[in-house]
Amino acid sequence: MSTQLQTGSFGARLEHLVSVISGERFLKMEGYNEVPFFICPHHPKESIQMERLQRQLINRLETAGIQLLEINLYDLCVELLKADDDFDFYVEEEPYLTKAKFLEDLQSILDVESVIIPRIADRLSESNYQVLILTGVGEVFPYLRSHNILNNLQKAAKTHPTLTFFPGSYTHTLEHGASLDLFAANGISRLADDSDKYYRAYNIYEFEA
Repeated sequence: MSTQLQTGSFGARLEHLVSVISGERFLKMEGYNEVPFFICPHHPKESIQMERLQRQLINRLETAGIQLLEINLYDLCVELLKADDDFDFYVEEEPYLTKAKFLEDLQSILDVESVIIPRIADRLSESNYQVLILTGVGEVFPYLRSHNILNNLQKAAKTHPTLTFFPGSYTHTLEHGASLDLFAANGISRLADDSDKYYRAYNIYEFEA
């Protein structure tokens, strides 16, 4: 089921997502014991089509009366940088900074535990939502890592399901356990250090309504 859907038509994927997310089992978090986190993996080359699918999914679910909270991690980072007047500074200085220095600065300013998660927690407390949707995962790499976000989000987002759109693969093997492989496709990793161990999430394509 999972492999067929992940490589199948976008129409079939959309219908599966609508069916699962709008179902009582998903919304009431029945049938799973871990934190209610779900991964929707896709081929990195499908990012544009998946953005369209996300919009269609959100429209369908909201039309069905399901309250969603979408947080785009890239937009959130830009918002935080602009709030402290850092955005324009780093746009101007980026050509003159080494990649290592630029990355170090962003990771410090956008610290996951002390900055990103508290802001997400604020959004959650301000919203009467049923499902949290996380997007923009690929755009914030490498200064934000998806497994780090999810690990730290467990306490803040444990009362409602969270669905993360992930440009890569989420695999489970007996030898290596579960891992998030950003930008991986067809079993081939694209990054030298691409495998993030994370085992608490479910592949949404393996979940039935």
